[in-house]
Amino acid sequence: MAGQSRKWMILVATIWIQAFTGTNFDFSAYSSDMKSVLGISQVQLNYLAVASDLGKVFGWSSGLALLNFPLWVVLFMAAFMGFFGYGLQWLVMRNLITLPYILVFLLCLLAGCSICWFNTVCFTLCIRNFPANRPLALSLTVSFNGVSAALYALAANAIDPSSDALYLLLNAIVPLIVSIAALVPILRQPNLEPLSVDENRRDSLIFLLLNILAILTGVYLLIFSSNTSDAKVARIFFGGSIILLFFPLCIPGVVYARDWFHRSVHSSFRYESSHFILVHDDDLEFHKQLIRENSKEENGILLLLSDDVITRKKSFGKLEHFCGAMIWKDRLVMLGEEHSASMLVRRLDFWLYFIAYFCGGTIGLVYSNNLGQIAQSLGQSSSTTTLLTLYSSFSFFGRLLSALPDYIRTKVYFARTGWLSIALVPTPVALFLLAASGNGMALQAGTSLMALSSGFIFAAAVSITSELFGPNSIGVNHNILITNIPIGSLIFGFLAAVVYDDNVTSGLGIGSIMTDQVCIGKRCYFLTFVWWGCLSLLGLACSVLLFLRTRHAYDLFERNRLSSQLY
Repeated sequence: MAGQSRKWMILVATIWIQAFTGTNFDFSAYSSDMKSVLGISQVQLNYLAVASDLGKVFGWSSGLALLNFPLWVVLFMAAFMGFFGYGLQWLVMRNLITLPYILVFLLCLLAGCSICWFNTVCFTLCIRNFPANRPLALSLTVSFNGVSAALYALAANAIDPSSDALYLLLNAIVPLIVSIAALVPILRQPNLEPLSVDENRRDSLIFLLLNILAILTGVYLLIFSSNTSDAKVARIFFGGSIILLFFPLCIPGVVYARDWFHRSVHSSFRYESSHFILVHDDDLEFHKQLIRENSKEENGILLLLSDDVITRKKSFGKLEHFCGAMIWKDRLVMLGEEHSASMLVRRLDFWLYFIAYFCGGTIGLVYSNNLGQIAQSLGQSSSTTTLLTLYSSFSFFGRLLSALPDYIRTKVYFARTGWLSIALVPTPVALFLLAASGNGMALQAGTSLMALSSGFIFAAAVSITSELFGPNSIGVNHNILITNIPIGSLIFGFLAAVVYDDNVTSGLGIGSIMTDQVCIGKRCYFLTFVWWGCLSLLGLACSVLLFLRTRHAYDLFERNRLSSQLY
């Protein structure tokens, strides 16, 4: 029982680490001041945002560090990378030191790398301590990474609402403090024994309660984080947010009171051990066995001999050649089949998935990096903190919503790639809304929709990669997938920066004027929103095609899973 209690302490520690280490999401809060202090163009500012995202390219280094050092050492290495990366930038912002642009670029890269190292530590803790409910633990902790910007906005308002440079100081110090606080439970990791069926169900109930508490935390931050220009009021609300983050510590009490929950609450619900990731080890092996018993090998490719596939193959000639090939050719036969990196990059399904992520979630991230300049160009500079909080909170809600399909799975079943397509719809809607209207209400609505969509994609992508290309290969395959983030950050950010700087230097466009490298007016981002909107439609089309190509594999897996439960 003591070991079971300590594992919940570790979960709370990972929640705290994630909640305060999403420091790249508050870039827009100080980007305008950074641009002014360094005297750089919008294109050069975009390169600093790209540098932070480039940290993901070096995320593999954290895994290598874990092979050679204890986990707590890796945690503090991440904390000190962030401490120096953000701390020296704060000194530059305060004009206490002067550094050349290239060194500031490298500091942004170092700070971005620290975020990946923190994520690796949290993922490792969840995997080690929640083997039976690993997907639920991962989804919950990843979700809290989305509230970082809102927490930092509230903390900055509580200390000095007039200082944008304060964000950098907080980014440097707070993760280090949280790492020190998390040290005790990390050093006291328990030796866990396999859980019984009843204990698995109890843990599922606890995760449900934690998700409800997470929603309440997100709503609280959404309501109070941005409307606190008075420092005294902000301190009160920030204290409330810290109390909400302490509430999960009540979980050990819930564990000891499991009998009361079983009598009063648990009996009225039906839970299974974990449904966040569709592909479970036992179900997957049963699923593969059934398929291999009803299949044959032809030219090295596994072919299904089900009536459904035979009928579709016969009707293939009746379809248009191009459309038919795009939907049926070389598509996945079953979920969970392991793919090596070389196999992965040869699959059309991967590239459809890559483009859908690239033109969906990545655009949302680049939008958040440009949020400060977007608000400034539309005369909404005073609302930057509000917009930052909106993006942070709705990104958090989107991440939590990514687990909803599995909670409603027994009543509404839909392939996860279909949910991905639905999640991509708000992105083009938001971008074309922003292009058509430049008022404050449209800006807030567009920001909320973009954050909701990208948050869902970020959280759901781990499960989709596992299901489509194999759970054992996810460490390599998912890192290949997220290389689209720095690529997209460079391309989409460069596009936005070129359009912005062009309006600054030419002064063309209705309502656009040149004032010290600052563009004011709707024209500053109009073409950017139009281009981003068109690209997001391409991502949506690729996600729909991916859904059509993978739907049969999801349906087959669900039928096999249900049939296995009958025996």
